[in-house]
Amino acid sequence: MSSPGALYETLCDAVGEVLVGNEEVIEGLTIALLTDGHLLLEGVPGVAKTTIANAFARATGLSYTRIQMTPDMVPADVVGTNIYQQATGEFQLKKGPVFSNVVVADEINRTTAKTQSALLEAMEETTVTIDGDTIALPEPFIVVATQNPIEMEGVFELPEAQRDRFQFKYTIEIPDRTEERTILDRFDRSPALGPESVEEVIDPETLQTASEAVTAVHVAEPVKEYILDLVAATRTAPALQHGGSPRATLAFLRAGKGRAAIHGRSYVIPDDIKALTMPVLEHRVIRTTDAELADQSVTDILDDILSDVTPPSAETDFSGPDGEAVTPD
Repeated sequence: MSSPGALYETLCDAVGEVLVGNEEVIEGLTIALLTDGHLLLEGVPGVAKTTIANAFARATGLSYTRIQMTPDMVPADVVGTNIYQQATGEFQLKKGPVFSNVVVADEINRTTAKTQSALLEAMEETTVTIDGDTIALPEPFIVVATQNPIEMEGVFELPEAQRDRFQFKYTIEIPDRTEERTILDRFDRSPALGPESVEEVIDPETLQTASEAVTAVHVAEPVKEYILDLVAATRTAPALQHGGSPRATLAFLRAGKGRAAIHGRSYVIPDDIKALTMPVLEHRVIRTTDAELADQSVTDILDDILSDVTPPSAETDFSGPDGEAVTPD
């Protein structure tokens, strides 16, 4: 099970014991895990945002913590602090919950900007600074944050700099009738079903091998140009005040490799980039006032950009120098 594709299927099977649907989100979580990314889940209450994050964390077999964000939290509640020990007369470091492989930041927009910023260094540098000392976090390290988009009171919108550090953003939708019936039947049979029912199905060695396979995935020059064209188009779109940053370009590169690998290819194709456009860009771009007044959604704007930017020809050879077509197991 050392290939990225096998790892992805194993995680899907394990999480699928609890979850119904949301395959795209599980794909994004797997890609983020394999490419050192972070992920933001948004949705109304009751659509299993936290369950998705917790179930995935358990399936990875990695250390994980869940932080319930609240308005009264301070940065030390996240990263930790030095505590004076009267018996020894010395300060002792008490590490915060961020010192885990998988950190689930639940309802991240319920805590203040000061506390939200405590995650910035951790997400970008994989380190935290406590009383002037820089301390490395465990590897791999992934933050999975959830937020509720409909609450207006007692919430603090994530600043742009914070949103940009998330590799992906997924909106968890209300399940359709068929999926909801499946949920009903499952909980009728097993009322106590929850994330704690998910088994650990991968180990650190398997994860390391799969991550190395992702790094080796080939990205052809036409695909790189396509990524640049898409991001550049967000910067000149009349309906957008701010487009994607270079961090968005790099997110496409890394995530494209991850998606290719988990689908059994050793090279990225334009369809990988197209499939990742919404989760990579939706939270990074900002609409103009006119677009907001016209009720033009970010999704519609990005759809228009996808239609306007011409992808490489299907006849292009996207494989690597050796012409490999499939990532070996």
